[in-house]
Amino acid sequence: MSRLYERYKKEIIKELQKELGIDNPMAVPRLEKIIVNMGVGDAIQNIKLLDTAKMELSLITGQSPAIGRAKKSISAFHLRKGQPIACYVTLRRKRMYEFFDRLVNIVLPRVRDFRGVPASSFDGRGNYTIGLKDQLVFPEIDYTKVERPRGMNVTIVTTARNDKEAYALLKKLGMPFRES
Repeated sequence: MSRLYERYKKEIIKELQKELGIDNPMAVPRLEKIIVNMGVGDAIQNIKLLDTAKMELSLITGQSPAIGRAKKSISAFHLRKGQPIACYVTLRRKRMYEFFDRLVNIVLPRVRDFRGVPASSFDGRGNYTIGLKDQLVFPEIDYTKVERPRGMNVTIVTTARNDKEAYALLKKLGMPFRES
């Protein structure tokens, strides 16, 4: 069991029950899954770029990524329906908690000029999305082997019913929100 999940079970559930006024411990919000998505728009011209992105994403998450394909053709971008343009990973259970722990404690503090993540990135249903500008903030990536910086989106899906509950959950788990 990861240390974050252990802390969630022993301390955070009780704290959230008091803070949110929830009687049943099973109704307390929890992390459901984390989706890490890396768009590779340059893969239209050079398909080998998708392979390097896949390798980097598997190093970061510890899981083999799936390939995202274009849903429809867009002639202005020379994009055809079904063409591979992204790779993504859905993390659950143990890997999800370990990734979240690394994201909060190691990766986000390594971001240049980091002052916290915005509290406005919730979607209204208790899910939170962060955009990272390059993959070099992850310690698993060797910067000498990186051809070019590539951004990624990290979506944290929770069982919270609204943004207030999700904010309380992520704050207790250690997410460094920006003080406004």
